[in-house]
Amino acid sequence: MKIGKYEVKFLPTGTFGLDGGAMFGIIPKVLWQKTNPPDEANRITLGTRCVLLSCNERKILIDTGIGNFWDEKFNKIYRIDKSQSDLENSLTQENLAPQDITDVILTHLHFDHTGGSTKFEDGKMVPAFPNAKYYVQKKHFDWALNPSDRDRGSFIADRFLPLHEEGVLQFIDGTSQFDDEIELIEINGHTFAQQMVKLSDESTTLLFCGDLIPTMSHIPIPYVMGYDIQPLITVQEKKKYLSMAVEEEWKLVFEHDPFVTAATVTKTDKGFKVKEKYEKL
Repeated sequence: MKIGKYEVKFLPTGTFGLDGGAMFGIIPKVLWQKTNPPDEANRITLGTRCVLLSCNERKILIDTGIGNFWDEKFNKIYRIDKSQSDLENSLTQENLAPQDITDVILTHLHFDHTGGSTKFEDGKMVPAFPNAKYYVQKKHFDWALNPSDRDRGSFIADRFLPLHEEGVLQFIDGTSQFDDEIELIEINGHTFAQQMVKLSDESTTLLFCGDLIPTMSHIPIPYVMGYDIQPLITVQEKKKYLSMAVEEEWKLVFEHDPFVTAATVTKTDKGFKVKEKYEKL
């Protein structure tokens, strides 16, 4: 699809598994397992969908998935499956190589969003996209350097620190316009200073939700992850942006839904619900 000057593609980069209870917080398993069946270890399947924006002068990635170069223990815990696709293969399908990427917008620095930002080369981790600048909120980077004991495990230093050390990590300060079609929106429920990416022109708006609404199943307001640092802030943010999505007919893009790329929403007397879902766009 086209938004302004950009051709928009959605890139599959594999799947992984996280505990279903953690993904749905206070929601009972008897409800969430209807749409997200768990395995024998209670893990549900999650996608790692990235977005590629292409125009003549730029090739922009939004997030980089869970990446490669993990050890056997990590792969087993998170049930990482790259058998169908990974980021580099998906780029190859678009006739692109890592060196063609000019910019990488990172929603936040949790390992399942920035894992593919670095690669192991010559005995160390280095930027995976050698000609790209990477963008993240400054407040979030500061938090990632000194996270709480509660969320420390979500930040793997060698997946983002090499970007800073190589001088390719650029900092964003709050909600801001990246260019004519791209707005970066700061939110603070899931983690401090995550940034959603809003893509829009005169006819179409896509909101890349990051971990505010990771899957289509998370559209109802109470469906908030146990991972969230400030769950009541997440509730406020969901109400705000879901209301805007209804009023302005946005399409919400889900980073972690393994089957559904995007959906529009509507509001009923029972809350926000899916209006139309899109397995592909």
